[in-house]
Amino acid sequence: MFHLVFVEPRIPPNTGNAIRTVAATGAHLHLVEPLGFTMTDAQLRRAGLDYHELANVTVHPTLAHLWAAVLPARVYAFTTRAATSYADIAYQAGDVLMFGPETTGLSDAVLADPAITDRVRIPMLAGRRSLNLSTCAALAAYEAWRQLDFEGAAPAPTPAA
Repeated sequence: MFHLVFVEPRIPPNTGNAIRTVAATGAHLHLVEPLGFTMTDAQLRRAGLDYHELANVTVHPTLAHLWAAVLPARVYAFTTRAATSYADIAYQAGDVLMFGPETTGLSDAVLADPAITDRVRIPMLAGRRSLNLSTCAALAAYEAWRQLDFEGAAPAPTPAA
């Protein structure tokens, strides 16, 4: 499948929502420390509902540890400072979809990292700063999964006659 990465997430419910997203899509969630919460935080657990056991989540102490786990994959850094739309990428299994902290986004240092394949953005109306982190992650995850023909998804229910 693919990898969702949150670099230094701060708000527990956003990560809890991402846990639900990766449980639903089969993606792998990677969290790069420092985190603004503990993995036992009540808000994180509440937002993730009963999906924690169904999700593949790894916490990495540094960006270097993340790279060791996911490279040589293609890495797409989501930022409002990009020209390429996330919808213009032809995603492949194993791609990395990377997001920064809720309050600042990915730092210039992370965006300049040679492991980054491309910077991408989610289009918005003019004058808007950003979308919620877990919303962005879900948009990106489902676009990547759609391009993979929703590989592994449960079959659609048969309509009642």
